[in-house]
Amino acid sequence: MPQLTLSAINVYPVKSAGGVQQRSWEIDGFGLRYDRRWMVVNAAGEFLSQRIRPKLALVRPELRDATLVLRAPSLPELAIPVAPDGGEDVPVTVWGGETRGVVVSPEANEWFSTLLGQGCRLVFMRNETVRPVRTDYAFDGERTSFTDGFPFLLITEASLADLNRRLASALPMNRFRPNLVVAGAEPFAEDGWGRIGIGPVTFRVAKPCPRCVMTTVDQTLGIPTSIEPLRTLATFRRNADGQVDFGQNLLHAGTGRIEVGMQVQLLD
Repeated sequence: MPQLTLSAINVYPVKSAGGVQQRSWEIDGFGLRYDRRWMVVNAAGEFLSQRIRPKLALVRPELRDATLVLRAPSLPELAIPVAPDGGEDVPVTVWGGETRGVVVSPEANEWFSTLLGQGCRLVFMRNETVRPVRTDYAFDGERTSFTDGFPFLLITEASLADLNRRLASALPMNRFRPNLVVAGAEPFAEDGWGRIGIGPVTFRVAKPCPRCVMTTVDQTLGIPTSIEPLRTLATFRRNADGQVDFGQNLLHAGTGRIEVGMQVQLLD
């Protein structure tokens, strides 16, 4: 059996904004530290994403010690603390499910409102907030941050290579926004995994990830460029609900540091 290795770690501090590749990173109770701990919401507290605001892809984050720095074209650099304190605690929703967020600052609200051309606010999820994973998928009462529902998304390099062989123009991995990328597997081998181990952390495969129009957004330009990859995925990855799957959502047990190059162990 070929050796499987962790080839990339991607952290997305602001939900639906750009990601940061890390060589080594901590996993805490939420998932990757700081992953989707911030979220942009409209006046009603509903989350905004690239599905309707593709310009969020233009936000480039950088994590510097106790500061999250955000950059976007034609806007000044925005620096915010990684643990905002004292802001208004407000109800917010992700796919209709309610949780809580702390409004970061008037400056952050103005920054994102200018970028997106509508009134919005940036909120942060406190450490003590518990947003449970859906009980029909949770194994042990796991929680998550402002994700769509799960702490991790994993894709193998071989799965993307298989898809790219079917496309007229190859797509980069960032179109699919995985947290963890694995090298050395066969295409779509992740579909059959149950539990895996990476360093000190054990992960359970919860469910396939159904893909949406976000995969059509060029992450450099911040605009949809075609109906690919959805058209091609529909020819061989359609599920029983008529959606197309690519990648697997994971839950985790334990905390600790993982590093690129670590062996990925198949536990069952």
